[in-house]
Amino acid sequence: MLKDFKEFAMRGNVMDLAVGVVIGAAFGKIVTSFVNDILMPPLGILIGGVSFKDLKLVLKQNVMDAEGKIADVTLNYGNFIQSLVDFLIIAFAIFLVVKVMNSLKRKKAASPDVPPAPTKEEVLLTEIRDALRAKM
Repeated sequence: MLKDFKEFAMRGNVMDLAVGVVIGAAFGKIVTSFVNDILMPPLGILIGGVSFKDLKLVLKQNVMDAEGKIADVTLNYGNFIQSLVDFLIIAFAIFLVVKVMNSLKRKKAASPDVPPAPTKEEVLLTEIRDALRAKM
């Protein structure tokens, strides 16, 4: 069973998937930082100096939780907006990568393949054929 698992884990597709997941996680962190640290602050200033993380709708005030702390029950729609912007940026970046890859594949498929140069045997056979035709 250990041998089968080792074969499975070392297949090319599994390793490609693992690399993709790691790179995707790192890319997600970069996009989250871009959105939180670069995109959202100016956008918050444009809408009146509000941070998106602070946007919430209070459903019920002064509710005691299980630990005895008093807090408000809120609907944090600002976090949702931030996550939505993260998703849209990631989706757009992936769309651009896929579009570039597809265009490269199309260019490669559309480019005519240059036929290989004839071998010495082919050249010799062609000369023999032409010589026989000339005799007829």
